[in-house]
Amino acid sequence: MAAIQGSYDDLFTAVPRALSALLDEGDAGASVAVFVDGEPVVDVWGGFADADRTIPWQRDTITNTWSVTKTMTALCALVLADRGELDLDAPVGRYWPGFARAGKEKVLVRHLLAHTAGLPDWDGPIEELYDWPSATARLAAQTPQWEPGSAAGYHSLTQGFLVGEVVRRITGRSLGEFFAQEVAGPLGADFHIGLAAEHDHRVAPTIPPPSQDEDYAASAPGGKATPSAATRVRVRDGNSVAWRREEIPAANGFGNARSVGLVQSVMACAGAVRGTRLLSRAGCDLARQEQFSGEDRLLGTPMRWGLGYGLFDSIYGWGGWGGSLVVIEPEGRMTVAYVTHQMREPAADNRGLEMVMAAYDGLKGLRA
Repeated sequence: MAAIQGSYDDLFTAVPRALSALLDEGDAGASVAVFVDGEPVVDVWGGFADADRTIPWQRDTITNTWSVTKTMTALCALVLADRGELDLDAPVGRYWPGFARAGKEKVLVRHLLAHTAGLPDWDGPIEELYDWPSATARLAAQTPQWEPGSAAGYHSLTQGFLVGEVVRRITGRSLGEFFAQEVAGPLGADFHIGLAAEHDHRVAPTIPPPSQDEDYAASAPGGKATPSAATRVRVRDGNSVAWRREEIPAANGFGNARSVGLVQSVMACAGAVRGTRLLSRAGCDLARQEQFSGEDRLLGTPMRWGLGYGLFDSIYGWGGWGGSLVVIEPEGRMTVAYVTHQMREPAADNRGLEMVMAAYDGLKGLRA
């Protein structure tokens, strides 16, 4: 079996065993963390940080978590709402006046978080993603594809700019700066939205599926209304220095399972972890308020959306392109995070769910 580094509670041995099995099956490298009551009961990693498999995955290796970043952006918005600085029922135009045009006058802040604003597509050049004023100006000029609030369609790239601009207008800080100062900093979490050059040596580049190369591009899994105008992001884009340096708060957060699990433990533990309170229990509960239930126009599958998180029975969370995943289980006060840089074809990728099921085995023993 592939060697696994790190530590874990004996009740949770199924988790490192599952990670070892994935490495045996051909994955390059990954990390897994399970937090219960805000403390790590699993913190393991293994494999390699490069495609050539010459650089071991280390304790402080980080990688692009893709859309797992959305849970961090959502948390920032929920913190502001809990402080009374952001009204989720307010029109976006209250905070961002230039947005209230082209049929967007009735778009509410909650619509941005729930993927119901009608602005799912990034239709500009990739390079414009690296220019915040240009990116937000483009979105402010767009016309919604549907009546805001009436339908959902996954805002894969646009959600981060939309929510991030509201945060910037309220706080005077970029989403990445707010996250660093108000969330990651107080918690001591090694997660970054916009990565400084000093961390480049720790980055494990994204590896495309075995049958693909770096031109492999993100796309909706099969929605009926997948717009042809949407710009597709390739693996090579995500591995570029330009991608790392700028803030793309829906898709370019860099971290590992430990940092993802630590941050989202705040949601599992009613707003406070290790003596640091970021928001109230009521503020956490907002995330689970169902905003939409039905077929997502972009994903082409039934979805339940809360405020910034996907809802799945009693748990919630979200995953990223390529397989990374975070799941929050508030009843058990548990968070499970799986972060990998090894992509698989989406139709054959259940790795994150395997980690969640393995973690449940440990939780049952812990609570027995």
